[in-house]
Amino acid sequence: MMWVLLPTNTYKHKWLPKLKSRFSSNYFGKQGVMMLIFTFPPLLVAVLSCVYLHLAKKSDDEEKETRVLATWRKPMLVKGPLGIVTGIELAFLVMFVVLLFWSLFTYFSSSFKSIDATDPAFLGGLKKWQLKLDLGGLWLGLVGNICLTLLFFPVARGSAVLQFFGLTSEGSIKYHIWLGHAVMTFFTAHGICYIVYWALMGQMSQMLKWSRSEISNVAGEISLLAGLGLWATTFPRIRRKMFELFFYTHYLYIVFVVFFVFHVGFTYACYMLPGFYLFLVDRYLRFLQSRRHVRLLSARILPAAGQTLELSFSKSPGLKYSPTSVLFLNVPGISKLQWHPFTVTSNSSLETDELSVVIKGEGKWTKKLYEMVSSSAAADHHFDVSVEGPYGPASTDFLRHETLVMISGGSGIAPFISIIRDLIFTSSHLQLKTPRLILISSFKTTADLAMLHLLLPITAASSAATANLRLTIEAYITREKQAAATSPFHNNNVRTKWFKPSPTHAPISPILGPTASWLWLAAVVSSSFLAFLVIIGILTGYYIYPEGKKSGELGFPMALTAFLYMLVLCACVAAASSGAFLWNKRKSGRDQTIQIRNVEGATPTAGGSPVGGGAVYEMTEELESLPLRTIEEATNLHYGVRPNLRKLLVEYCTEGGSTGVMVSGPAGLRHEAAAICSSGLADDSLQFESISFSW
Repeated sequence: MMWVLLPTNTYKHKWLPKLKSRFSSNYFGKQGVMMLIFTFPPLLVAVLSCVYLHLAKKSDDEEKETRVLATWRKPMLVKGPLGIVTGIELAFLVMFVVLLFWSLFTYFSSSFKSIDATDPAFLGGLKKWQLKLDLGGLWLGLVGNICLTLLFFPVARGSAVLQFFGLTSEGSIKYHIWLGHAVMTFFTAHGICYIVYWALMGQMSQMLKWSRSEISNVAGEISLLAGLGLWATTFPRIRRKMFELFFYTHYLYIVFVVFFVFHVGFTYACYMLPGFYLFLVDRYLRFLQSRRHVRLLSARILPAAGQTLELSFSKSPGLKYSPTSVLFLNVPGISKLQWHPFTVTSNSSLETDELSVVIKGEGKWTKKLYEMVSSSAAADHHFDVSVEGPYGPASTDFLRHETLVMISGGSGIAPFISIIRDLIFTSSHLQLKTPRLILISSFKTTADLAMLHLLLPITAASSAATANLRLTIEAYITREKQAAATSPFHNNNVRTKWFKPSPTHAPISPILGPTASWLWLAAVVSSSFLAFLVIIGILTGYYIYPEGKKSGELGFPMALTAFLYMLVLCACVAAASSGAFLWNKRKSGRDQTIQIRNVEGATPTAGGSPVGGGAVYEMTEELESLPLRTIEEATNLHYGVRPNLRKLLVEYCTEGGSTGVMVSGPAGLRHEAAAICSSGLADDSLQFESISFSW
């Protein structure tokens, strides 16, 4: 699609007239032609991506990474405003920046040369610099639209396009941030140029202009103000200190997009329509999933010093997800609007009926959740929770490594819990050789070592399966100088709390796309867009075109046309998504009902607690001792020091074979590991991957 945006006359003078002559009619009109040209190719790619992922899912083939690709995935930039940037990302980033500057140069140079060559008598009394300022503002806006075209692709969490290119929703957030900064930079410059131009020309009244059939200045100003309000809260210091302000102001994207369409008209807005269309489908499907509360089975409560929980939800056996997947939680008792992402720690093959996430109390929302769950009265009441997801990579291939080094800091250990459990399943059930696992974790105090209790699932079967797992844990307690008199693994203060079931709560079930059928998502995208084209064709041919003809030169109001098209677009997406969602829900409803009954009848008891009631109890020695003994035997404790990553990584990579390095934790930790992997100390044997929401 990007070739359409380039400043060239080939498309305008050669291809567009042919397409217009072929499709021009009262039914389609100019809007229909532009929509087909600019939206059909990207949406076709999205549909074909769904088909490809469906076939790949059925074949269950793991992607094998070549040596060349592994080299390109090595970090090239580590520190700086962009964070960690791999070779592939840097290459595409350079090409995109070149495209933007080339577009700017071409627009400016061609137009300025034409102005300089024009006789002043033909400029309508305008000076050349004034006309250049006017056109300069226009070109800045056009280049900003190139960035806007791609802005919404990275935030469509369940999009097939991301997974087709091997990307994840959390890993793509940084692309959305880069594009967002570029969009607002160009659009702000665009607005400033016109305000300065109107002020110098004595035409400030233009700021209040809402044209019937041309560009609406007022709509553009409203869109820009909404964008500036959203942009101001995205900078790291503001976002981290005032997350709620950042979260709520992000809803201004609705105002930004709607008034952008009013500003330029729906036809020109088709440039950015494909990305926004896929985001709209994804957002509505997430809305449908989050309408029903899910059943919270239990909570493992770690010692109060760490304020860490592992929440276990009931899930449909048909729900499959990859390690390092992410689940978004909403707890209406804390906030009805806030959604927070947490790493899924369970394995969908090993734990077929449960899905678990780890939550550490590090902010207002998570601390409030810890207080609610750990209170003595919590288990006697229904606990309402809504979810979106899970979202994760389409596939993982940890078996390609001889050694897998996992480096974490604090709660960053959560993604590695899911990886370890996945390899437990691979080793015990699939009878495949797994890589040697090295877990390097930093903790502040000995109490934080309780996080290691969550590494292995608490079942006798899975505990026996860990015998085949080659696991070594290097735990660093940074704020304590010496070990306690007793082993920290013997002070087991982990409590498990079971929650009272509710008949209105349901297991987490698959949604269309990542966790269910990709073909259903392809059907939703294609059918909704086809219905949209048919309806706007009828609307244009039998209402907009006749009414515009009656109005003569005034024509049909551009803003009203845009409003009707946006209304039809939303209605088609809602109808197609709701139909597919309800059909799948009906098919899985019977299995969910049976599962709910089975789970309610099997709720564990402790110390004579009645089935179905709230129960708080200590883990029995039969279940808890096996995993703890395995972890204690595999753990080396280091007090008062931080891990020497350079020494450790060089040591592990010299053992031979491919060494995967995965890092999750603070930015400094990720940057240090990335710098070591990109330094060339171990040739190409160290393959780096960062797991983080913050960059």
